[in-house]
Amino acid sequence: MYQWIIWFHIISLISWFAVLFYLPRLFVYHAENVDKPQFLEVVKVMEMKIYRYIGVPAFWATAISGTVLAFMYPTNIFTTGGWFHVKLFFVAILIAYFYSMGYYRNKLLENDSYKTGKFFRVYNEGPTILMLIIVAMVVVKPF
Repeated sequence: MYQWIIWFHIISLISWFAVLFYLPRLFVYHAENVDKPQFLEVVKVMEMKIYRYIGVPAFWATAISGTVLAFMYPTNIFTTGGWFHVKLFFVAILIAYFYSMGYYRNKLLENDSYKTGKFFRVYNEGPTILMLIIVAMVVVKPF
């Protein structure tokens, strides 16, 4: 059963990261095209569908399956070394990032965002950096 849960966790994680990588790119297009109302209407629908119909379910599937994996062998949480705790710390930052995407999506939806396309281009790099750290903690287990 453990391998099936890992499989589900990885599939969920890939789906969630697709949203984490793509939605901020839509924010760039949104912020840089505020003078094109027809374009914005299309982008707003795309943002909503990607966040609500893919992002939220993929996030919860990832979080629940990850929690199940952690509790299948609860003694490992305290005996594996610091890598697991570092991983969980950066996962918490990633979750905060995901919820910040929801915040920015709502601001853009209401045409109330003062953030620029340049801001969202930099903001878009967050998931990549976090992914590199999280995967390194799992694969290398440096401490």
